[in-house]
Amino acid sequence: MTTRGVLYVHSAPRALCPHVEWAVAGVLGVRVNLDWIRQPASPGTWRAEFSWQAEAGTASKLASALRGWHLLRFEVTAEPCPTAEGERYSSTPELGIFHAVTGMHGDILIPEDRLRAALARSARGESELEEEIAKLLGKPWDDELEPFRYAGEGAPVRWLHQVV
Repeated sequence: MTTRGVLYVHSAPRALCPHVEWAVAGVLGVRVNLDWIRQPASPGTWRAEFSWQAEAGTASKLASALRGWHLLRFEVTAEPCPTAEGERYSSTPELGIFHAVTGMHGDILIPEDRLRAALARSARGESELEEEIAKLLGKPWDDELEPFRYAGEGAPVRWLHQVV
């Protein structure tokens, strides 16, 4: 079963751009040439985005291939399909990677065990419940990535389809 998704590379140093393309190509199994444009939110960095179509689980493979690269900010999304929920991955150098399961309308679906753990930490006084819920929803990542998202408005999108 296939799904569609989008990779947003919000900022990457110029020297890292070809490595991003190679990593994405390795996951998708096709040559990838992204249209890189300057990222005004972080001078000296570049941004790119493209849409892909591949088997369910590809978003996690893309996120895994890109995670941990210092100075790289990215998001990967995948739409739900008949065999899998949707997904969203966000990554920043400061926060690391965030993963959320998304429903058919794009809402974040928080697993019961993660909610129970957040409630328990709050009840023990280790954190505030509002802070815990914000983390479960990815708010710190959204706050950090928001300036990079707006800076990318009007950027070209590469549509990349793979038949499985």
